[in-house]
Amino acid sequence: MRSSAAAGLQIGYRAALLRIFWQISGALPHVIAKLQVRRSIAHAMSKSNTSHAALQKWVEDMTALCTPDSVEWCDGSQAEWDRLTSMAVEKGTFTRLNPEKRPNSFLARSTPSDVARVEDRTFICSRRPDQAGPTNHWADPAEMRATLMEKFKGCMKGRTMYVIPFCMGPLDSPLAKIGIEITDSAYVVVNMRIMTHMGSHVLKRLEDEAAGRIDKKRDGFGNFIPCLHSVGAPLEPGQADVSWPCNEDKYIVHFPDTREIMSYGSGYGGNALLGKKCLALRIASNIAREHKWMAEHMLIVGVENPEGEKTYLSVAFPSACGKTNLAMLIPPKCYQDAGWKTTIVGDDIAWLWPHEDGKLHAINPETGYFGVAPGTAYTTNPRAMESITANCIFTNVGLTDDGDVWWEGMDGEPPAHAIDWTGQDWTPDCGRVCAHANARFTAPASQCPSIDPKWQDPDGVPIDGIIFGGRRATTMPLVFQAYNWSHGVYLGATMGSEMTAAAFGNIGKVRRDPMAMLPFCGYNMGEYFAHWLEMRRYLKHLPRFFHVNWFRKDQDGKWLWPGFGENMRVIEWCIKRCHGAAAGHETQIGWIPAFEDFNIEGLDGFTEADFDKAMAFNRSEWKAELVSQGEFFIDLYDHMPKELIFQRELLAARLV
Repeated sequence: MRSSAAAGLQIGYRAALLRIFWQISGALPHVIAKLQVRRSIAHAMSKSNTSHAALQKWVEDMTALCTPDSVEWCDGSQAEWDRLTSMAVEKGTFTRLNPEKRPNSFLARSTPSDVARVEDRTFICSRRPDQAGPTNHWADPAEMRATLMEKFKGCMKGRTMYVIPFCMGPLDSPLAKIGIEITDSAYVVVNMRIMTHMGSHVLKRLEDEAAGRIDKKRDGFGNFIPCLHSVGAPLEPGQADVSWPCNEDKYIVHFPDTREIMSYGSGYGGNALLGKKCLALRIASNIAREHKWMAEHMLIVGVENPEGEKTYLSVAFPSACGKTNLAMLIPPKCYQDAGWKTTIVGDDIAWLWPHEDGKLHAINPETGYFGVAPGTAYTTNPRAMESITANCIFTNVGLTDDGDVWWEGMDGEPPAHAIDWTGQDWTPDCGRVCAHANARFTAPASQCPSIDPKWQDPDGVPIDGIIFGGRRATTMPLVFQAYNWSHGVYLGATMGSEMTAAAFGNIGKVRRDPMAMLPFCGYNMGEYFAHWLEMRRYLKHLPRFFHVNWFRKDQDGKWLWPGFGENMRVIEWCIKRCHGAAAGHETQIGWIPAFEDFNIEGLDGFTEADFDKAMAFNRSEWKAELVSQGEFFIDLYDHMPKELIFQRELLAARLV
């Protein structure tokens, strides 16, 4: 029998619970009412003429979560561009450049803490860590989603929410992906207008597909890929804004299973323009694996020979290896006189798929260039310079006294005075750089003088050759061809660049960057290699694989190859090999040209001895290369295709 004291405690416990229940139930109607008011406000704010029910609900939900002061649906028009850029000028985010020198162009300066992609804050939220793999930062999807919901709660207070309908790739392409980016940054809106198909026509296409007026099945939530972005800087009533709002706490998050992208805290580049690296590579690489195509960090260049035959190549280089220079390659004068021509389809990303003609076809999913400014000049890349003469946005470059832009490496003498990327007065002898090392230009691809006539062809262009390369002072010859598809994949899987002491404190060590996708593959890199190997099953006419290295040096540290436009000579040999029209001889590492097979017409002073140095094979260096490759393979061993392990063993056997 229970004591009276125990009975009294139980009665008191029940009474306390009853009081809490009535307090909660009394407050519950107020909580529900508050949520209903917030939802009704969100519905009124986000209401548009869209007939896409899933899109409408998602925008309403995000409006209720982020609580902006207003919502705007972007239409991609010139009037919208004019209004937003003028507003950015008034706010101090943009400086309007001299219209006589750079018509319809603007300069933005970011904060010093928001100047580049933040790889250490970039996450792949797959169901299991092994699905993301050891080269990605993994986070539990449920935990990350909870964290982000707290971050995004009220994050747009005092700001405008922009709803951006955009499409990666030509709308009629079989690979085209429609996304909706929600952002509180006008900088993002105007950059997305340059970099993607953006506006009301994309929204209409999405609505037509949802209504069945156009038969098209797309990946993503509600047949679109939801991209949520905020700079993470809410404004209280009366609080003054800053010219570049951002948050020190940054998250760039991908949910491969639901095709969602969420970015918080950064307003810069690939962190904020979510159609680029986030959608076009990390999410698209997951979609591509499931649907038997490839989303790659590759340029696409077209080369026309004197007979009028066009050959397209896809090329993957790590950073600082002349990628844009090759995409906009101008052949030497002797080639031009002979009738050779080059065109650009894309400078950064390629989506490739097995076409019904049995070849690998490729599209460029972007419509603009987001290029690195420092080092770009008429002497290094005249076509890039011609592409940025108007209708551009420059970020973190210098501002000259006559209202133009300047950066290190630009042609001519530095200006006597400028305003540097931090907004300070700058002179050539001040001891600081004028432009940030990662300063950028955003330019419409249509302005490039060598843009390919088929760059917006929904059917893409046929790829006859795939080229990998890296910045290697030793070991790798100027050019060699893989034996077959498997060997070519192995070359891409092991490519990389030698580190510099300034950048990494470990000069000479090779940083592996397989297919230039190390920061951009949205799943396990070992599975990515397996997908590459599998793709040959779906092709009747396989492209040829090559490896190039413009950066080999002699014992005195001098370049063995002049590079830049002269790279056309290497490209010519690759193209002729693709069509069986050039000689080559087999070596331990692949097929290479002989001196007599290599066009050196007009290349004054380049002798056969110079060619031999650029093409030299050093067995001891290649043995060290094998050891270095093995270290990288160990990290991926659990998912590494055995075929690539066998390729390494075959190479080792040939080096004996």
